[in-house]
Amino acid sequence: MNKSQVIDGLSALSHEVRLSILKHLVAAGPEGDFAGAIGDAVDAAPSKVSFHISAMERAQLVTSERVSRRIVYRANFEQLGGLLSYLITDCCKNDPTVMACCGIMETKDCC
Repeated sequence: MNKSQVIDGLSALSHEVRLSILKHLVAAGPEGDFAGAIGDAVDAAPSKVSFHISAMERAQLVTSERVSRRIVYRANFEQLGGLLSYLITDCCKNDPTVMACCGIMETKDCC
């Protein structure tokens, strides 16, 4: 993951609704969810959800797939993992304090 991708990812998550959407999609797992259900879960209108998901798709944190007449959205776990890995290993250089705060054991190679 390069710096530009990290900046895009962090920027896409720097909004309360987007962070809530991401948390919902992570909890939904690989099945993902539809805009209406996401909106209900984060208390936002479907148009607002679509707007925020677009920003997250540009950062590749969320993917979408048309299923019949609806679109299912999913968290892109690979991209999220890359973002976290960059922050921990490249940015923070596996600092023990950062690793401990993240709940990562020193003997465990998380990234």
